[in-house]
Amino acid sequence: MDTDYDIVHLDEVASTQDEASTAFRRSGVSTLVIADRQLEGRGRSGRSWLPPDEAMFASFATMPAWELQDHPIIPLLAALAIRRSLEVHTGVVVDVKWPNDLLVEGAKVGGILVEGSADAVTIGCGINLVWADPPAYAGAVLAGSGGTGFSIDIARTWVDALGTMLREGAAGWPIDAYRASCVTIGERVRWDGGEGIAADVGADGALVVVDSAGQHRVISGDVHLLGGS
Repeated sequence: MDTDYDIVHLDEVASTQDEASTAFRRSGVSTLVIADRQLEGRGRSGRSWLPPDEAMFASFATMPAWELQDHPIIPLLAALAIRRSLEVHTGVVVDVKWPNDLLVEGAKVGGILVEGSADAVTIGCGINLVWADPPAYAGAVLAGSGGTGFSIDIARTWVDALGTMLREGAAGWPIDAYRASCVTIGERVRWDGGEGIAADVGADGALVVVDSAGQHRVISGDVHLLGGS
């Protein structure tokens, strides 16, 4: 199938984020980089990504025609897009923890990292496909290998869905679908500003938290589910 972006598949890479960003800046063509192994993957706030037994490591570099103030919505779109792709290819419906962590039965199976600059937005996605012995907080989507080319199929469907949403613009992003998938809403959470009940996700992508002092809009940072509401 023809695409409006370049696709690069590598056996091994230090970072798909760096590879995709470099390729996009060099060619000017949106670029999806997929790697079978990633040696120096990173998460939000510079955290490292522990390698599972089998994974999808992918990054998409592009420059959407969006206003800068709307860019905080992009991680939420990326999470919604990979959720759709995983359902198509695995039949597994994953939950989203605001803003962009992917969970199966409460265990984290993947996440999104968005890095932006004046001339590029690079959207990375790592999904644990198979992990026989994960750490306590993590899990995997599949019990057994998806086979050769499986991660490429997932990545392409992810970027196709994401690209469609980006082209539709910030005003038309599927916020109701995101709200329906987000397990954070209705839960007691802790964030840098305190604790409260996550009441909603706003049109700008912010998490709306309510406590005894009133309503707060959490734009970024770590949000921890405390359980119960």
